[in-house]
Amino acid sequence: MPSAHPSLHASLTSLPVLDLSRADDPAERDAFRDELHAAARDTGFLHLTGHGITAAETARVLDVTRAFFALPEADRLAVSNLNSPHFRGYTRIGHELTGGASDWRDQLDVGAERDALPVGPGDPAYLWLEGPNQWPAALPELRTVVLDWQSRLAAVAHRLLQELLASIGAPADFFDAAFADRPHLHTKLIRYPGSAPSGTDQGVGAHKDYGFLTLLLQDSVGGLQVRRGDGFLDVPPLPGAFVVNLGELLEIATQGYLRATDHRVVSPPGAVERYSVPFFYNPRLDSVVGTVPGDYLRSAPGLSEDAANPLHAEYGRNELKGWVRAHPAVARRWHPTLLTP
Repeated sequence: MPSAHPSLHASLTSLPVLDLSRADDPAERDAFRDELHAAARDTGFLHLTGHGITAAETARVLDVTRAFFALPEADRLAVSNLNSPHFRGYTRIGHELTGGASDWRDQLDVGAERDALPVGPGDPAYLWLEGPNQWPAALPELRTVVLDWQSRLAAVAHRLLQELLASIGAPADFFDAAFADRPHLHTKLIRYPGSAPSGTDQGVGAHKDYGFLTLLLQDSVGGLQVRRGDGFLDVPPLPGAFVVNLGELLEIATQGYLRATDHRVVSPPGAVERYSVPFFYNPRLDSVVGTVPGDYLRSAPGLSEDAANPLHAEYGRNELKGWVRAHPAVARRWHPTLLTP
């Protein structure tokens, strides 16, 4: 079982902080894995340092994020996600839904840069999720910066996933095949533009991520909260660290042993703006998630059924479920048969 560690004792009031570089040190690797195991099992959230991403790289992606949202609205709307059957592009403030309520933020959704797949009448609808991105002509450097960032974080996430599997006594390469060809990478550039005129503080409503791993870069403003018991725990930004959380598919793959945890963002006060860049590391759309082998299964509680949030072992179905719920206007325009009356 994972050993006790001071950083985990503090997790009742803060997230554990784990240094990924310790996994490279034979003298530190076992202790690192014990702490990773405990964090993934008990909270599903952690701060990750020692990841090899430089301060210059993080500054560059935050700078280009601010530059995108500083563009005239017409330039942002030119890459509206309403133009894309692949749910790529810009979403205006208040036009994304979580839990059926509008989120007070705007964002740009970027995936792996690939051609669209041919989708026939008998093919799974989730194949629509692969396709080209939309890039604003007024900010040509955005494409290079974001795609480079996505590639860099995919390598970090891959290493972390292997360490996580090893930490619970499973083969570290168990998911390698699912990620080896055409992994479904996804990056959001997000702005939270202060308080909504209505007075609501829902920057983004409480939700779980529906894939494998999320690595979040946030600026210094704060506002992220993680479910803890009956309430929520504030997660202040930690310079140089990513906030990492587990998604629903890792919960499925471990029979509920590892946790996907609800989280939300509270809008910043007044006219204060918050910027964040979450990266989602997920496998091929057609990957079917099998149960991760290991002795830990003796302690796995199994999966609880939630009729309002059905969990699918096939990754693409989970992903498509989330997109259709969050962006019904895009679904209505391009995929009306996917909408539930």
